[in-house]
Amino acid sequence: MPDFATAVNRRLLQALPTVAGILVLNFLLLQQVPGDAVDILAGEAGGASAESMAALRQAYGMDGSLAERLLAYVGNVLQGNLGVSPRFNAPVLTLILERLPNSLFLVVSGLTLAVLSGVTLGVLMAEYAGRLPDRLLSLLNLLLYSTPGFWIGLLLILLFSVQLGWLPANGHATIGVELEGLAWLMDRARHAVLPIVTVATFFIAVYARLTRAAMLEVRNQEFIRTARAKGVHPLRITLRHTLRNALIPVSTMAGVHFAALFGGAAVTETVFGWPGLGRLTLDAVMTRDFNLLLGILLLSSFVVVVVNILVDLLQQWLDPRTRTLT
Repeated sequence: MPDFATAVNRRLLQALPTVAGILVLNFLLLQQVPGDAVDILAGEAGGASAESMAALRQAYGMDGSLAERLLAYVGNVLQGNLGVSPRFNAPVLTLILERLPNSLFLVVSGLTLAVLSGVTLGVLMAEYAGRLPDRLLSLLNLLLYSTPGFWIGLLLILLFSVQLGWLPANGHATIGVELEGLAWLMDRARHAVLPIVTVATFFIAVYARLTRAAMLEVRNQEFIRTARAKGVHPLRITLRHTLRNALIPVSTMAGVHFAALFGGAAVTETVFGWPGLGRLTLDAVMTRDFNLLLGILLLSSFVVVVVNILVDLLQQWLDPRTRTLT
């Protein structure tokens, strides 16, 4: 198998046409939306002259024909310039990079918690399939699967913030306090607990059911029966052989869910006042800030492509049969 860096570079090159197609398609679709950021700004100011609105559109690159705007935007992107946000009057790239670490931390942490918890529950359910522990855990999964995430978030705030006062209910850090070292880390961790748990709850149920089904299917295959016949320890069979093969569909779904979480975390971020890309996207939509929205969509698409490449490489490690030299 080619080394890791070569495999990543090759897949990134293969993904470039996809990202380019996303860029062009998003630009064309957003141009069909009525109104723009200048209209919103003029409305908030109580009105504006046609000359001043035309000057603003020219300053933010909103004038000219559709083809001219598209070519100008693509040219700027190739130079690393995503334009300026009319709403915030700041470079789009700066605004995104300020929020991106928060969103990545929330999504990666939530998805990691969901995978670890879901796989653990799935293994237990498979080991006790058809018995009381399996039925109780299946009931728990059903509750997690059928409960809306925002409602779980509100319940967590009510219990742990309002009633018990253990955890903060809003933001990602304590405002107005300068912290360093371990105190800074603990403050960030306390603010992150509730949003991370809220993000993870639904997907814990998904991965638990998926792991259970995959393990029940794998443990009936020939190589598992051969391992048992050779006297291999049951724990080694479960962890080394059954679970490793069962993780292949789990890793596939994790890549899909990362894209869904990264693009749909606006509800969780709004409930907890988390300063991430989800809330920034919502602000951009409400104010018709197409420069900012295009930048978010483009960067989000690239991040999702990279994550799916890493998932593909993980699957090749889990199952050597999927490795190719091309």
